[in-house]
Amino acid sequence: MTGRAVVTSRSTNDGENWPAAVASLAVGAAFFALWFWLLPSWLGFHVDTAGAARWRWIAVVPSVLGFAVALRCVWDFGRTGHGTPAPMAPPTRLVVVGFYRYVRNPMYLGFILGWAGLWVVFGRANVAVLVAALVIVLFVVSFVLLYEEPTLRKMFGAEYEEYCKNVRRWAPHMHAWRPQGALR
Repeated sequence: MTGRAVVTSRSTNDGENWPAAVASLAVGAAFFALWFWLLPSWLGFHVDTAGAARWRWIAVVPSVLGFAVALRCVWDFGRTGHGTPAPMAPPTRLVVVGFYRYVRNPMYLGFILGWAGLWVVFGRANVAVLVAALVIVLFVVSFVLLYEEPTLRKMFGAEYEEYCKNVRRWAPHMHAWRPQGALR
């Protein structure tokens, strides 16, 4: 087992986590901005308020919830993990708080739910866009399997292995995992 502690509650010295949390939010905001700038044009986003299209606005709810989950995960990376979601400034502590206690990849799932909701509200489905979306999802899954998980195993060792045994990669558990030795 590594000497790193699993943290599932707030640190006693909240002041020292703020710089990492702010940096993480800045990286997260830049990531959100990049995707909002790049994707809408090729996804064919448009606003149509005629007829049945009015019902499409219901999809705003899962979209907002999905992006809120992703934003909370970005916050947890900085606040608890003392790093950012960016590979060049990764967390120095394993993040096992919030949504990460239910599923290993809540940030990706939040983004997918958020974009799917926006697509329902604004998008026009066609084969090319569906294929591109599938390619993006396959790229994300490959990135997780081939880069992210091996990197986390090297960084956190047995602590990450225990986490993987208890928390599924893509399907959330109904109840939060509570690691042994957790502060709460």
